[in-house]
Amino acid sequence: MTLTDLLEKKCLPDVTALSAAEVTSLLALLDNWHLADGKIVRAFDCKNYYDTLSFINAIAYVIHAENHHPELVVTYNRCVVKFDTHSVNDGRGGLSVNDFVCAAKIDTIFQQSFS
Repeated sequence: MTLTDLLEKKCLPDVTALSAAEVTSLLALLDNWHLADGKIVRAFDCKNYYDTLSFINAIAYVIHAENHHPELVVTYNRCVVKFDTHSVNDGRGGLSVNDFVCAAKIDTIFQQSFS
């Protein structure tokens, strides 16, 4: 899979957990994302609080349209985004392709409008 493939995909409601090898492969496609506590995580640095909130508003459409919602940690000039999929592994959670689809789309928004 390529970054372009991720950007063209839509999140699906029924997905399976990715293997460790698949996670490593997909994580390599994304800049500045890392694995932490079973989630993929990236901090987005903004100029100030207004830009941070503008970034959140910009990504809100994508995460709502994809119906895949991350955990957001918001401070004055930073938004930390954390993705995992609660519905995989019989409800125990894990990572699915949906996490990487949304991460790729959020990266594109940040690169085009906030960096």
